[in-house]
Amino acid sequence: MKKYYELGPFTVFDVETTGMSAVNDRIVEIAALRVDLNGEISRFQTLVNPNCHISSRVSRVHHIVDDMVKDAPHFRQAGYDFLKFAAKSTLVAHNARFDLAFLQESLARNGLPLWQGRTMDSIVLLKKSHSGLPSYSLQNLRAHFRLDDIMPDMQAHRAGADVEWTHKLFEISLTELLRCEDE
Repeated sequence: MKKYYELGPFTVFDVETTGMSAVNDRIVEIAALRVDLNGEISRFQTLVNPNCHISSRVSRVHHIVDDMVKDAPHFRQAGYDFLKFAAKSTLVAHNARFDLAFLQESLARNGLPLWQGRTMDSIVLLKKSHSGLPSYSLQNLRAHFRLDDIMPDMQAHRAGADVEWTHKLFEISLTELLRCEDE
């Protein structure tokens, strides 16, 4: 049976932000996990200085505060580094519309080239491979697939942890779809 990563390369990514609007809010963290055609995995993660205040309401979700990002690179550098890392791969995100909107808006705002490559949403794949689940939120899928048993001590709503969980869910769903295709 074909391995899921042989369909790649894939770059699973996630962003944490100052709010929900890609136009009005800013990225404060970006993380990615790249799986190359041979299955080799590499990781990228950085906090990002948003040049604005992170509200306590938002900080309660991702636990990123102003002090943590004051010396972090600005998005122009982080975005450039991310594009190099993800080059010639398919981007994968959980609820890709949200993360991709922030990425594209931030790239455009900083005069960087927009992402032109393919993008996949792990939710769409999971709905095909595991239809009928009561919820496809990352936190509910973590519980359903018992990801904390195999990936303990990771903090929800931080980009690095969310990327690791999304990658595992992506692997589970794509492997299942390939298995069904072989039958």
